[in-house]
Amino acid sequence: MIAKLWKKYKQLVAYLFWGVVTTVVNIGVFQWLSSGVKMNYQVANVIAWFLSVLVAYLTNKVWVFGSHYTTVKAFGIEFVKFYFYRALTLLIDVAFMFVGVTLLKFNSPLQQLVVKTLDNVVVIIANFIFSKFLIFTTNKNIIERTK
Repeated sequence: MIAKLWKKYKQLVAYLFWGVVTTVVNIGVFQWLSSGVKMNYQVANVIAWFLSVLVAYLTNKVWVFGSHYTTVKAFGIEFVKFYFYRALTLLIDVAFMFVGVTLLKFNSPLQQLVVKTLDNVVVIIANFIFSKFLIFTTNKNIIERTK
């Protein structure tokens, strides 16, 4: 019974675990840059995004979706697709932060942390959908085209 449940939900559990790690990287870098270094919150947000997406790509590729390529071209296609779809969710991220911090005036470090955390929930859901259905599921097609 437990083994059957694990097999059914292993990918989702792995995605959630690595999603938490990626979220900690994202929020940690953002807080450090925006509150510690006093960097503009949108610049800090983009830098945090870039670093967390790199972590997400590596962990999703290996431990969540088990993507394995044998050619540089196939790897490159997957990498570009991953960053493309993450860039779409960056737009959601930037808009969410702009509304929360600039328009709603959640300016204190604690308020920015709350906005950033809520923002990450929305972004994680969108990222899972993109990864599951648009990025890592077409591996066989890419491998066949690059042979």
